[in-house]
Amino acid sequence: MARVTVEDCLENVENRFKLVMISTQRARQLARGSRDALLPWENDKPTVMALREIAAGLVDHTVLDEPVEAAVRPRPAMAPTHIDD
Repeated sequence: MARVTVEDCLENVENRFKLVMISTQRARQLARGSRDALLPWENDKPTVMALREIAAGLVDHTVLDEPVEAAVRPRPAMAPTHIDD
């Protein structure tokens, strides 16, 4: 899909307000890596990807019941610092 419009998404979502909530939740899941994309990435940002999935009918209001978990990333090791007095 070259371009996603609100009208494309509203075919699968009741109203614009619910569309905002669903797309926000899904974009956060994608950005944090807590859920995998349901469509192939086409160099899109998570917000566009979320709207593409909604327009395709792959994501609905049930995404609101899912938690947005942060991806577990190891913390970088801190180099010891030496303070001269």
